[in-house]
Amino acid sequence: MIWERFLGRGAALVGFVMLLLGLSAGRMALAAEPAAAAQNAAGYVGEKVCATCHDVQSNVFGHTLHAKVFRENPRNQMEKQVCEACHGPGSIHAENPTDKSAIIGFSREWGTPAEKQTSTCLSCHKGGNRLYWSGSTHDTNKLSCSDCHNPMAKFSPGGLLKKASITETCQSCHKQQQSEFRRRSHMPVPEGKMSCVDCHNPHGSVTKPLLKAKSVNDICYTCHAEKRGPFLWEHAPAKESCLTCHAAHGSNQDKLLNVARPFLCQQCHQSGHQFNFINNQDTVPGIAIGGGQNSNRALGRSCQSCHSQIHGSNHPSGARFQR
Repeated sequence: MIWERFLGRGAALVGFVMLLLGLSAGRMALAAEPAAAAQNAAGYVGEKVCATCHDVQSNVFGHTLHAKVFRENPRNQMEKQVCEACHGPGSIHAENPTDKSAIIGFSREWGTPAEKQTSTCLSCHKGGNRLYWSGSTHDTNKLSCSDCHNPMAKFSPGGLLKKASITETCQSCHKQQQSEFRRRSHMPVPEGKMSCVDCHNPHGSVTKPLLKAKSVNDICYTCHAEKRGPFLWEHAPAKESCLTCHAAHGSNQDKLLNVARPFLCQQCHQSGHQFNFINNQDTVPGIAIGGGQNSNRALGRSCQSCHSQIHGSNHPSGARFQR
């Protein structure tokens, strides 16, 4: 009898919770209904009506690829709407331009959610190198397409970027990498011989840093094929990751090294002849404080003066990467 009463009270409690959840869902649906209803009630007014107020934007837009496609060779009825193909029906916006919920705005100032902006762009630009956009670093940080692109003006030779080049567009957010490219030894990005998209896919990737390959080494091997191997004698750190010894964007050491030689090698090789040959007294700072004489083994290529094939060797006698 007691057990039946307990079950009855439990069922009543579950029913009450479900009722509350239903009421909450109903309220959310009612709150979303006005905006959805307003957008559905709007009608298309045509590009000429838009241009009566936005004549400057209309003239600038005419130089873009979007304008040429939408105006001269639309693929469907939606593209024939030109402005409203992206911004949505504009009749309510034409009546009340201050109502920012009436159309889709592609700027942070307008207030349209980033998800809504991106979904509008992806309705045409889906697949391809945007296959991994969902869940990517840029997506989870609430970036929209218009944070990097300006579809209303031709500021770049291709891609309708908001800056003149890919590098400038990326560096508008990535200031740390911009400073790294200014170091003494750096990837040839500032000189225009490379751009960020040579290594990264800003629209999404299977890796967190948005690499265009599965690993850092695979990216590096696209240019440095001689370091790929396979080698008869492999140097384990080089096989694991190029970033063990090198900085990806720039360094104040030679060859993009993280630390100057021989100290880079001594981070792992902390016993044996290397510490007998080279110690703090043999370096320039060591001499300055009254140490020994400057050793040639601590200068120039240092360890690589003998171990020249440090990435790997195919010589039968190359176990120590000397040939």
